[in-house]
Amino acid sequence: MARETADNISENEAVVLDRFETEGFRDDSYTEAALELHKRQGLEMAVQARWIAMSVIGVLLLFVAPWPEVLYYEFILLLLCINGWWIRKVGRVGKSRTELVLIFVDLLLMVVGMIGPNPIGLDDWPQAMQYRFGNFNYLFLILAVGTLAYSWRTVIAIGTWTSLMWAVALGLSIWLSDPVPGMTNAVMESLPGWPDLASLIEPNAFNVRLRIQEIVVFLLVSITLGLSVRRFNRLLRSNAALERERTNLSRYFSPNVVEELSQNDEPLKQIRSHNIAVLFVDIVGFTEFAAERTPEEVIATLRDFHGLMETAVFAHNGTLDKYLGDGLMATFGTPSPSEHDAQNALRCVRQMMADVDEWNNARIASGQQPLRVGFGAHYGPAVLADIGANRLEFAVVGNTVNVASRLESMTRGLNARLVISDGMRTEVIREGGDACLDGLQKFTDQDVRGVAEKLTVWAFDRPDSHFS
Repeated sequence: MARETADNISENEAVVLDRFETEGFRDDSYTEAALELHKRQGLEMAVQARWIAMSVIGVLLLFVAPWPEVLYYEFILLLLCINGWWIRKVGRVGKSRTELVLIFVDLLLMVVGMIGPNPIGLDDWPQAMQYRFGNFNYLFLILAVGTLAYSWRTVIAIGTWTSLMWAVALGLSIWLSDPVPGMTNAVMESLPGWPDLASLIEPNAFNVRLRIQEIVVFLLVSITLGLSVRRFNRLLRSNAALERERTNLSRYFSPNVVEELSQNDEPLKQIRSHNIAVLFVDIVGFTEFAAERTPEEVIATLRDFHGLMETAVFAHNGTLDKYLGDGLMATFGTPSPSEHDAQNALRCVRQMMADVDEWNNARIASGQQPLRVGFGAHYGPAVLADIGANRLEFAVVGNTVNVASRLESMTRGLNARLVISDGMRTEVIREGGDACLDGLQKFTDQDVRGVAEKLTVWAFDRPDSHFS
């Protein structure tokens, strides 16, 4: 049944449902499948965002960085794009060492590209000048893209690793680089009355306090984004749990009832009464059929039969009220009525009869006995409400239900596949479904058990040679 209900949800949800069915209905399997789907989608978005951002930066650098130094930075951007493709390829839900290593490589490429000396650069200026171009801002881009695909722990790890790399790069730069002679004295002499300003713009100065400020701000931003991602993942898990509950409901209730339940707090508690179409379906002589076969064969036959019938019910906006052993009861116009309930019910029967014929042909071809199926339908008023105390059941009660059941029983005496009431036929005509009535024959003054007056019914003839 879950397979049919997949048609009623989005394509992405259907993918999750496939994974859910494959792994079994464990409490966490649907959630993990949803997280994996989110991760795959996030990685796709992250890679696309990365490529777009790197393309924009690549064009920007052509106007900002001097030639031929810009070629080195363009090469770094290309490596970042390639590394992003690998991250998408190996990314998965849960811990992945390969993915973490590639993320680390991502950050290392960024830091080295921004702080390390340009191998094709022509300018011979102090190493401290590498910190003067605002390159640190580009690291926020990697952090932002990470929130699209990674867990909150990984986002915080990106912030921590980046901060450590930036601090280590700063320490190595101070330790290994030598100041360019004369620059410091020249700046100090040009600004004798403003020593703080001279220190700020002095080319050999690393401005450690500003570097520490960059690191602290980046850490705080990464922690904040990490907590935001954590909150989002909790919402995702909660939503996945709700979808799992909805999927489980759809294994027991019709999609239209599930939709009503999922969109309203107490949609079915209100007692209501309106006209509906009620359909009963039953396999004729199934008790004798089952007595001569193994339990496994009996259950397999019922599952095949019920699968055909419920598919037709759902395809025509019906509600599968209940299974009745070798039969079932379906209603049309529940929980809410429409303008085509009687017509939908009769069209549903037409599909059911065609499906049963095809099923029986397949049974005959495989050497199995074909089965006869009776259908009875009535249209009229009914009372709708949920019943029960702790375990609730949406119930449809009233004389309309009883009459529909009796009409199905009449298919034996009338040698018919389908028997409907005159009221049902009148409603179908009113709804404009005259074509659904082809082949029906009128039978007047029929005694219906449980009904005081005689009724006019319409039957779809069953030839003696017909197996259904």
